[in-house]
Amino acid sequence: MKKHILRAFAFALTLGTALPAFSAEEVNIYSYRQPFLIEPLLKAFEAKTGIKSNIIFAKKGLGERIAAEGENSPADVLLSVDVGRLDGAKQLGITQALNSEVINENVPANFRDEDGHWFGITSRARVIYASKERVSQDAITYEELADPKWKGRICTRSGQHVYTIGLIASMIAEHGAEKTESWLSGVKANLARKPTGNDRAQVKAVFSGECDISLGNTYYMGKMQTNNKDPEQKEWAASVKLLFPNADDRGTHVNISGMVLAKFAPNKDNAVKLMEFLSSGEAQTIYAGANFEYPLKPGVDASERVLSWGNLKPDTVSLTKVAKMRKLASELVDRVGFDDGPSS
Repeated sequence: MKKHILRAFAFALTLGTALPAFSAEEVNIYSYRQPFLIEPLLKAFEAKTGIKSNIIFAKKGLGERIAAEGENSPADVLLSVDVGRLDGAKQLGITQALNSEVINENVPANFRDEDGHWFGITSRARVIYASKERVSQDAITYEELADPKWKGRICTRSGQHVYTIGLIASMIAEHGAEKTESWLSGVKANLARKPTGNDRAQVKAVFSGECDISLGNTYYMGKMQTNNKDPEQKEWAASVKLLFPNADDRGTHVNISGMVLAKFAPNKDNAVKLMEFLSSGEAQTIYAGANFEYPLKPGVDASERVLSWGNLKPDTVSLTKVAKMRKLASELVDRVGFDDGPSS
């Protein structure tokens, strides 16, 4: 009981509220995902179960915070993006294994940890944004990015960013370290500039003519197409087409947004109910629709806007395997001096 009270007090301080009355019908969520993406899901969950959701949001540091809180952590569920961050939570020792028939049925095996410590909810693809004016081809492979025909024509963000590391790790899983290092050197030689900025900045560079193709996640197309606050991004989006690499062979690299069950979850039963709900077709549809992503549950379609970008054939490699290659991927980025730019 003492630990229970400490957990509740810690969460109350986090929220800046008075100490809440204890209720067995609550679940505490730490989230790297912005509240507007989560709130529709939590409202649907509460309406269905009567379980109240308490949520805090931060851009970074939540995993380390849970680790520091230890057994007194009020966290039940951690929501995050990218297999690297999800597996990072497992490596921090802040997760516990969960074997749920419901989740295992809803989430294909390649999108969940082989030991049951993290689970995907939705996916995003790492694709090519190509200039409609200067790129005539409608198909491409990741391997082709090292072809000298693209010299001075590629833009991308840092090689050490988690999205890039995920792609490189998937290449290691497919081709091994030696071939991937050679490929990465070839891509570096084809860069138009030093890696810089986020995914949207790369599309802006294509729009301005600084490069002809860029790497980026699919959902940024939706964010640009619907950006009324900064309407020039709509012009960036209109200037490019999406190419889904390796559509004719192994498929396009995808990563996930996902969830973990906290190691010392004080409301474990409710946490499992939430996680099972998040894995459902209903929740995946809401979640994917809010952020222009793809549901993972077989038979559940993405939104009309997402489907309008083209057909996604996802790579079937296990993300557990990809996660294990991330450290080596980071080492390769440094070894070839990828972030130093094309002429280094």
